[in-house]
Amino acid sequence: MRVVSFGFQTWGRRTLQALIDSRHEVVLAVTHPASDHSYKGIWGDSVEELAREHGIPVHLTERADAETIDLVKRVEPDVIVVNSWYTWMPPELYQLPPHGTLNLHDSLLPKFTGFSPVLWALISGAAETGLTIHRMDEGLDTGDIIVQKSLPIGPAATGTELVLAGMDLIPEALNEALDAIDSGTAVWRPQNKSERTFFHKRSDRDSRIDWSWPAVDLERFVRALSAPYPPAFGYYRGQRVEVLAATVSEGCYGGTVGRVVVHEDGAAVVCGPEAFRGNNRALVITRVRTADGVERSAAEVFARGGYLTDAPE
Repeated sequence: MRVVSFGFQTWGRRTLQALIDSRHEVVLAVTHPASDHSYKGIWGDSVEELAREHGIPVHLTERADAETIDLVKRVEPDVIVVNSWYTWMPPELYQLPPHGTLNLHDSLLPKFTGFSPVLWALISGAAETGLTIHRMDEGLDTGDIIVQKSLPIGPAATGTELVLAGMDLIPEALNEALDAIDSGTAVWRPQNKSERTFFHKRSDRDSRIDWSWPAVDLERFVRALSAPYPPAFGYYRGQRVEVLAATVSEGCYGGTVGRVVVHEDGAAVVCGPEAFRGNNRALVITRVRTADGVERSAAEVFARGGYLTDAPE
């Protein structure tokens, strides 16, 4: 089949590579121009570069405008494939090919629709994540599903490890979907809208630690926000401190949330609901990055005790 690829960042590049390696023909690659935006710089491998290496025509655009739609019409694709495209696609475009448009989404839809699904899945304590290929429609990640691949979330998994493992699912899932469409054997499964969960875009505020959370949730939160993502953070003696590694205490700690207690492995921070009852585990911080950008042991930074807060004091 003739395929047009819409994609950006490493997700888009990995998808384009899978299409190049398939038996189908990529007739056009549409991608966004390189960006200085900090979040778009994460996983910033170039779709444009890969397409040009393989002699595939490239169209650079911020949005699916009239020129973009015209270019797609001219190459007469059988299907459009989308992964990591930042702007709205009009029905005139996604309904254009005979087989419509396939969107790749990093979750087991209808769970974790929206943004940063892998990170939110880990933060929320989900047992698994994965990859869904579905037909694009007027909603956000709401179209009929053709292929899903699941990925278990291990007890020590980081957000980075899960994102990379999810990308590894792309070639097999995409080939399965395209071959089913081409052979006429595709089975489309409508999503159950009542099971849908939506998660918003992440911002700096979403990396700030809430010490009212239980320690097991905070430990997972720290793992989810592994490099290259903006790490979990709080404030200590008026300075921002980024938490890079942490564990859950064996014993319980009580008092006021955010209180730092010197611990043999670093610093135990009182946390969780009704901490005054003394029934909660603490988050034991072992490695941090201070405001000067230097990584340090938590034992060194928190030697004087005190409090970790959610704002400078």
